[in-house]
Amino acid sequence: MRKPYLGIVAVVLVVLILQGFNLSTARETKPPASASANVSDAQIVDAENQPGNWLTYGRTYSEQRFSPLQVINDKNAGRLGLAWYFDLDTHRGQEATPIVVDGAMYFSTAWSKVFALNAVTGSRLWSYDPKVPRQWGANACCDVVNRGVAVWRGKIYIGTLDGRLIALDAATGRPIWQRLTIDPHWRYTITGAPRIVKGKVIIGNGGAEFGVRGYVSAYDAQTGKLVWRFYTVPGDPSKPFEQPILAQAAQTWTGTWWKIGGGGAVWDAIVYDPELDLLYIGVGNGGPWNEKYRSPKGGENLFTCSVVALKPDTGEYVWHYQENAADEWDFDSSEQMILANIPMEGKQRKVLLHAPKNGFFYVIDRESGALISAKPYTFINWASGVDMKTGRPMESDIARYSRVDSQPIVSSPIVPGPLGAHSWQPMSYSPLTGLTYIPVNEVGFNFKSPKDFGFKNSALNFGIDMVAAGMPQDPKIKKSILDSIKGKMVAWDPVQQKQAWAVERPGPWNGGTLATAGNLVFEGTAAGRFEAYRADTGEKVWSFDAQTGVMAGPVTYTVNGEQYVAVLAGWGGVFPLVAGEVSFKSGRVRNVSRMLAFKLDGRASLPPLPPFEEPVLNPPASTASVAAIHRGEAVYQRFCSGCHGDVAVSGGLLPDLRYSAALADPQWFKIVRDGAYQSLGMVSFGKEVSQQDAADVRAYVIFRANQTVDEAKRPATGATEDVQEPKN
Repeated sequence: MRKPYLGIVAVVLVVLILQGFNLSTARETKPPASASANVSDAQIVDAENQPGNWLTYGRTYSEQRFSPLQVINDKNAGRLGLAWYFDLDTHRGQEATPIVVDGAMYFSTAWSKVFALNAVTGSRLWSYDPKVPRQWGANACCDVVNRGVAVWRGKIYIGTLDGRLIALDAATGRPIWQRLTIDPHWRYTITGAPRIVKGKVIIGNGGAEFGVRGYVSAYDAQTGKLVWRFYTVPGDPSKPFEQPILAQAAQTWTGTWWKIGGGGAVWDAIVYDPELDLLYIGVGNGGPWNEKYRSPKGGENLFTCSVVALKPDTGEYVWHYQENAADEWDFDSSEQMILANIPMEGKQRKVLLHAPKNGFFYVIDRESGALISAKPYTFINWASGVDMKTGRPMESDIARYSRVDSQPIVSSPIVPGPLGAHSWQPMSYSPLTGLTYIPVNEVGFNFKSPKDFGFKNSALNFGIDMVAAGMPQDPKIKKSILDSIKGKMVAWDPVQQKQAWAVERPGPWNGGTLATAGNLVFEGTAAGRFEAYRADTGEKVWSFDAQTGVMAGPVTYTVNGEQYVAVLAGWGGVFPLVAGEVSFKSGRVRNVSRMLAFKLDGRASLPPLPPFEEPVLNPPASTASVAAIHRGEAVYQRFCSGCHGDVAVSGGLLPDLRYSAALADPQWFKIVRDGAYQSLGMVSFGKEVSQQDAADVRAYVIFRANQTVDEAKRPATGATEDVQEPKN
């Protein structure tokens, strides 16, 4: 800046101070030339009274994702237009919620990269790449995503996919300190956003499917020193327990669970109540999923699939509520939790609102952990309800697959499946309408125990028959399954425990929601739209073509009195990565990773997408024996489907092996077993997959490629109208 300009700014600031303006408001009125994020604990506690900023993952500690801003409202939302966009350098799933402080925006992207932008113009202030080794991506069950950063006293905090917690200088993006939060010999990851609580950075991790033991940690936000760690499942009972409560938890396990980790990862939900001074964590599923391999003589398996309250200063246990005892379906309780004060039975109750994977909406007393109510917020068939005396779901006859040996009924899978009735996509709550806005999935799954199971910490350890879980190729059965798969946004009344309204979607895996005082709810869709609805009625008032699937949670903020709505766009995550052709039900879009920001009468526009050239499928002839193809299918479903898609059909994120030139080349074995493409993220499977296994997998993929060619030659057999034409 030139000195005369600095003088003018100084005079203006003096005048504002003399007129009684708050300095934080003065900072907010001008877009930053650099970023500082000098946010204190008191400011985060008081975030409700700073509507122009978005200071923490859910805007406030309550994580309601409700904004009092109403410059943009249901009367003028039709005037929304693109203010700016910022293209990213990654082409994987984007799940982060941005943080906005005094006109500067901070957010993470795939591969745990961090960006700081001017929130008015979208211009880059700085960026940081932690250089996560690409081969670590094989340790992530659900894409190389990251859900956000935290800010505190001039620092930005990021948890990386390879388990590091890093503090960055908010003004420059340079690292201040970093700590390894995991044992790198186990396949831990971090994909969730850190939270700042009383000068501590709270962070969990993922990896239950790979045999890890879950925990949540608190680090000193200034120095990076570990303050406390709470383990969510007990360790080896022959050794001292880290916390007294774990001795009690160990009584709910059987067998030698500690040798295979036990699971219970705290991979997403962390919420703090400053009034009660309680920290709530949502604990994930047990590992393996199958109860008879994890805890063979039964038991509740605490604290898997639970909400746990801790003291934030020490990590000391206070109470828990287990939503699924002895879980077998990957029914995490790690989905976002909301704190609210709502009227119930004639008085205000301090409650925790939760819509986890299992399909029940829970209202829990957040002081005591007592269950107040629980009802299904969507279709489920694994349970008929929750017993209010015990707090346990009343399971149906089809639920406990581990206790039967019969083949699953493919026309009637367990609903919901591992995708969850609600997954990580944030829900929101409006105190004005009294409604919670939930991104809902209706996707079933065929669970069956395998004939044999051997634990490997280098492989996905579901403990289920992945071949039985794959998409059947019988056209009628396939159509029946695809027709049953749905998605929707549900406006749920937590007091009456009933649906107020819903917006139907072609398929699942749509975006997080944002509610505002302008009587609006914003949500992105898997089909590539970003939309606004009236919060009280569900009427659509605006829609924008985002050119890619939008999964992340939107935010809203103001700079210089002008309101913006921003969302991170970019298709990915576990659903398109793993689900194969099922993911096409939601809409076939490419990954175009961008930050998008909107305002009233915005005039920016996205560049047109280049035309997509459909690849030609020209596989070698299928000459392998039926036995070899079946062996290859079993190996593929366990080791390969997690990245390349169910039954060798990619959802578009990673290469579709049916099109691989290596199918007719010995290079196949160098890629699969020797790690020829390790620098690109395709790790070596030499220890897990023998030469014969690799040959059988190739035979299976060749068979599937030829099967696909044959299917394409047949007449259409009733494709549903809501399956969109490919955009990619």
